[in-house]
Amino acid sequence: MPGERVAAVVEHVSRQALAAWAKLDLVEVPSPARRSPACRAFGLCGGCLLQHLDGNAQLVWKQARVARALGARPELAEVRVEACVASPHPLGYRNKSKLVAARAGGRLVLGGYAPRSHDVVDLAGCRIAEPPLDETAAASRAILDQAGVRPYDEATLTGELRHVVLRANHAAEVLAVLIVARPLPDAEALGRRLREARPEIVGVVEHLNRGRGNVLFSDAGDNERSLDGAGAIEDRLDVGGRAVRVTLSPGAFFQANRGVAALAYAAIGRALSVRSTDRVVDAYCGVGGIALALAPDAAEVVGVESHEGAVASAAASAARNGITNARFVAADASAALAKLDRADLVVLNPPRKGCAPAVLDEVVRLAPRAIAYLSCDPDTLARDLALLAARGYRGDAVTPFDMLPHTPHVEALAILWRSAPA
Repeated sequence: MPGERVAAVVEHVSRQALAAWAKLDLVEVPSPARRSPACRAFGLCGGCLLQHLDGNAQLVWKQARVARALGARPELAEVRVEACVASPHPLGYRNKSKLVAARAGGRLVLGGYAPRSHDVVDLAGCRIAEPPLDETAAASRAILDQAGVRPYDEATLTGELRHVVLRANHAAEVLAVLIVARPLPDAEALGRRLREARPEIVGVVEHLNRGRGNVLFSDAGDNERSLDGAGAIEDRLDVGGRAVRVTLSPGAFFQANRGVAALAYAAIGRALSVRSTDRVVDAYCGVGGIALALAPDAAEVVGVESHEGAVASAAASAARNGITNARFVAADASAALAKLDRADLVVLNPPRKGCAPAVLDEVVRLAPRAIAYLSCDPDTLARDLALLAARGYRGDAVTPFDMLPHTPHVEALAILWRSAPA
């Protein structure tokens, strides 16, 4: 931890990057910010790597991480990094549990991979999951085990159950998704048993993924069926006092921390000051959360997303919110942007790899007066901000958001204004 003196044994040095891994042997001088971790799986699970660091110290560490990334780019020397915005709930915040099925001690377990391995750690009692998820996971494990469901073995290609994905909404309702390598026997009866055991489960879905890789959801068509109840779940965000309802299909991306997502979306709205004549383009829009939050103030909103299921969810969400001026396109971001003639405002919320150069080219061609860039990786954010600065779009500050407390992950928001002719 920052400020500590330790004895450690280096176990691996990367040949591809300036990185190495070591095992902690002894903390000789502890940090005053060291805390007892809340979760019993800490140190075994690869998730909450910072759970032994005081919450305020985590915010400072994440602010410094963003500052280091920006500081490596001379073009961004004048950009300041604001204090990291804290999560309203440091524990019990995560609205989605992605659990690996395995067998240990003669019983089925649902857990996560240990760091840099495929050894499964039992995640019963996870402290960062929203309250209904851990209880639902425990009941699901017991019922699946009693039914004789076998975990999938990636070495022998035997068994059925690969993962259990649980999504919780604002009302503590849960959508249970069973990701399987082959269809489950008596699957509908199993779905009914799960819903009878846990009334908060509003639907059980079976998702067939025959692939041999580590991809969670398969993109093969016609591979999903509802076993009992609903096939999707509705969630709600309070964005600056405005309720935004989103429909979540089993595999659609949605921010794991509802409270921090609402804070980030509200900050985007305040900064952009959307006008009633504006066309807003939301690239990498996912299920449309940001687009739907901005739509009531705009003339038109265009959401672009490559995941067809997410686009269908976004369109359904627009209808649920009574929004008629938003449309959503299922396409590659650069191809969809190339078909537009203008944009007054652009929102970018790309995956960890950041924006492809072709996407940034199209954004600059559209000549928006401002760009809101919400990033989940400080290094690719710095890279893309430097590219946009060279094209006439600059901002004076970046605001980090603690989307996933106790993990190294940090979101960061930059607002860029056109400072030169595009």
